[in-house]
Amino acid sequence: MVEGQGIGSWLRLRAVRSAGRVALVFNGAELTYDALADRVDGIAAGLRARGVERGDRVAYLGDNHPSFVEAMFATARLGAVFVPLNTRLAAPELAFMLADCGAGALISTPALAGRADEAAAGSAQPLVRVRVGADGEDGAGDGFEELLDAPPLTDLPAVGLDDPALIVYTSGTTGRPKGAVLTHGNLTWNALNVLVDYDVTSADRALMVSPLFHVASLGMGCLPVLLKGATLLLQERFAAPDALAAIERLRATSISGVPTTFQLMADDPSWSTTDLSSLRLMTCGGSPVPDRVREAYEARGLRFSGGYGMTEASPGITLLPPQHTAAHPRSAGLAHFFTRVRIRDTATGQLAANGAAGEVEALGPNVFQGYWGDPAASADARTADGWLRTGDVGVLDADGFLVIADRLKDMIISGGENVYPAEVENALMGLPGVTGAAVIGLPHERWGEVPHAVVTLAPGASLDAATVVERLSASLARYKVPRTLEVVAELPRTASGKVPKRLLRQRRTAAAGDS
Repeated sequence: MVEGQGIGSWLRLRAVRSAGRVALVFNGAELTYDALADRVDGIAAGLRARGVERGDRVAYLGDNHPSFVEAMFATARLGAVFVPLNTRLAAPELAFMLADCGAGALISTPALAGRADEAAAGSAQPLVRVRVGADGEDGAGDGFEELLDAPPLTDLPAVGLDDPALIVYTSGTTGRPKGAVLTHGNLTWNALNVLVDYDVTSADRALMVSPLFHVASLGMGCLPVLLKGATLLLQERFAAPDALAAIERLRATSISGVPTTFQLMADDPSWSTTDLSSLRLMTCGGSPVPDRVREAYEARGLRFSGGYGMTEASPGITLLPPQHTAAHPRSAGLAHFFTRVRIRDTATGQLAANGAAGEVEALGPNVFQGYWGDPAASADARTADGWLRTGDVGVLDADGFLVIADRLKDMIISGGENVYPAEVENALMGLPGVTGAAVIGLPHERWGEVPHAVVTLAPGASLDAATVVERLSASLARYKVPRTLEVVAELPRTASGKVPKRLLRQRRTAAAGDS
C-alpha cells in the first residue's frame, strides 16, 4: 500500500526505521514501533469492518492508555477524524459533542464506559460502541481487541495534509464548546516546530502525565515524540508521587505539565529523595511558573521551558527556551520556528508597536482552518488577512519575546484603568502560604469594577484582605490591589490546569443573590 501524507502514515514508516525500538511503555509493558504499527493497521481494519469510512468521526473517552494512541492513528489511517473527549465532562456535555460532530463510533476505557454509554444514549444518531478491556459478550459493544480479528486492509484512502485529522472541543468559556478542526498538516507542522525548538531526539523518554485528550499533551508531547522515534512513557493519570517514582524508575528525559503539576511534585514528601538526574527538558504551559516553584527546581539543577498556545494552533504558538528563563521570567517566549506572532491595538485596530499591549495574533501552517459546522465563529477567529485572533492580551519586546497579560474577556477595567488578573495573581502567589490564586472583577458603583481575589492556602496558613492590601501595595498600583478576599478549599480547574473565571463569577453572582 502506498503511504499517504497524513499522520496515519507515521507509524508504518517509523516501523521500518525503528523496528525493535520501544514506542510505548504503560504499566510496565513495552510496545515496539513495528508491533504498534501492526496493531494500528489491525484496528483500522476492524473499524472499517464496522462501517467507519473516510471523513467519519471516531470519538474516544478515556484516560491515558495505549488504546488512545492506537485508535487515533487507526482513525487517521482510514482518513476518518478522531475526536478526543474530555474525561471530566458530564454525560450531557459529552452527548452534545457526539451529536455536534456527528460521531459514528465511540471508544471508551473501562472506568469511563458507564458515562460513555449514557452519553451515547443521549446522542442523536446511532453509534458503534467499542470498549477497551471488554470482550463484547455483554452485547453493549465490541471489545477493542476484537477489532484486530477483521481481515487485513488491502487498500487505504489517499490522505493529504489538508484533510481533517482531529476535532478538539474548546473548553466553552462562553456558551457551547466549539470543535476546532485540526488538519494532518496542522499537526505535522506543529510537531516539526517542537522537534526544531525543543531538540527532541530518538533517545528521549517522554513521561506523559497530562491527559492526551488535551491538545497540549497530544500536540506538544505525544505526536512529536512518535514522529521522531522516541519513547512515550504513559501514565494513566497524574499523581505527584507516581510521577516522581516514574521519572526515577523509567529514567525519563522529559516531562510536561501545568504549574500545578510541578508545584505538587515539589511539595511531595518524596521530592528531596527522588533521583531527577535523567531529566533534561521540562515544559510548562497554561500560565507562568510561580517563583517559588521555579526556584525549587532550579535548586535541583533543573530549568523550565515555558510556552504559550491554544487549541486552534495545534497548539504551539511560542516557546521560552530554558537558557532564557532567567532573563525573561514572565515571558511566554519566542514564536515557534514556523509560526509568526504580532500584536494589534484593540482600541485603534492598528498593529501595535513593540512594548505596547494588544491582542495577540498568530499565523502559521499549524493554525487551524475553522470550527466544525460553525462558519460564523470560524470567520470571527481570523483577521481579514488570515491571522488567528487569540483573544489574549500580550506585549512583544524588540527581540520578539512575548508576555501574555491576560484574556481579553478576563481583563478588569477599574476606574478606566486596565487590570490584568494574571499580574495580580502572580503577586498573590508570592505571599507566604498561598498555593493558588485567581482574580476576577466585581461590579462597583464608583469604579465600574474592582479586583476580587480567590485563593487557596497551605495547611495551617492564614490570610486576610488587610494583609493582601498591605503586601501587594508595595509592588502594584493601588487600583490593581484586591480589596476583598475569598479563601477556598480548592480552585476549579480545567483539564489544562487553568481556572475558568466564568465559574468564579457565576459563584459570586449566585452568592450575592442568596444574601
